[in-house]
Amino acid sequence: MFICGSCSKYEQQCECERYCMLCQSDYRVRLCEDGYYYCKDCREACDFRSEE
Repeated sequence: MFICGSCSKYEQQCECERYCMLCQSDYRVRLCEDGYYYCKDCREACDFRSEE
């Protein structure tokens, strides 16, 4: 399970504002292994892994 880099909580418990760190989109963002949120397009382009 990945932990949010801002609040140190798991994605299910995180209450931070969720937006993609690269493009600032809030559509289909997921927490990735580096502790930040990314949208599906940026995850695929940059090969970031999320828990799905």
